[in-house]
Amino acid sequence: MNKDFSNITILGGGLLGGSLALALEIQPCSPRVTLRARKAETVTSAHKLGIQHATTDLAHSVRNADLLILAVPVGAMQDLVAAALAAGLPPSCLITDVGSVKLMPHQSITPLLASTNNRFIGSHPMAGSERNGIEAISSDLFKNAACLLTNDDQAPAASMESLEKFWQSVGCRTTWMTAAHHDALVARISHLPHIIAAAAARVCLENPADGAFGGGGLRDTTRVAAGNPEMWAEILTENREALLNPLRETLNTLSEILSHLENADQEAARQWLLTAKNHRDSLNPPN
Repeated sequence: MNKDFSNITILGGGLLGGSLALALEIQPCSPRVTLRARKAETVTSAHKLGIQHATTDLAHSVRNADLLILAVPVGAMQDLVAAALAAGLPPSCLITDVGSVKLMPHQSITPLLASTNNRFIGSHPMAGSERNGIEAISSDLFKNAACLLTNDDQAPAASMESLEKFWQSVGCRTTWMTAAHHDALVARISHLPHIIAAAAARVCLENPADGAFGGGGLRDTTRVAAGNPEMWAEILTENREALLNPLRETLNTLSEILSHLENADQEAARQWLLTAKNHRDSLNPPN
């Protein structure tokens, strides 16, 4: 239940936007949730999936919003916020997003709000799937997911508290950090793993027919490589500065195991794998 926001507008009818709308719809005493999508067919699908208020009309969707959630690619956010303001977004409306990088939204959105009373706080729910689009939505997508929040623009404490409670209401575990810290963190724990999965898919499945003989390890290791290439190319490029050093570290550690195998040094290979095992064993499943 969201006591602080009675009219929530989500701009973007993809996996995250649609799943969030659905999760809010089924809450007890749920707020009015409006999902705005660009395509009429997305709106039709949203209605069939139980999202009552879905529309392609931007002005209608933002008219009474007290929380606006940007569920679109980060590169599209600046123009979309400008359009929402021009379409009549209320000056008291808090703006947040679900983007995978945070420095860029803070830098691009904040100047648009200089002459308004609107405020922007960054949000990044660490939820998703290799699937995308309205057909893939799930009301459980955010349950027990970490949600990283950034307030580089110094929005009031009351807004911070309200937004944190909002994300907790759909099941997220919330943490506050700076945008720079966020981008460095997700470069290691989210964006780099996608690159590694993609590299494994390119090498292991060079002959796609070989996949018929693979087991769970191959599927698990390469699963996220099935994600949308356009979306991920944008994410990786936007966060490239934070990604470069972890990617270099990955190349160095691969060079280490290559050297151990070239030298037939089984003990060094064992130690290399043991370090990896110890690190992986520390990754406990969420409660």
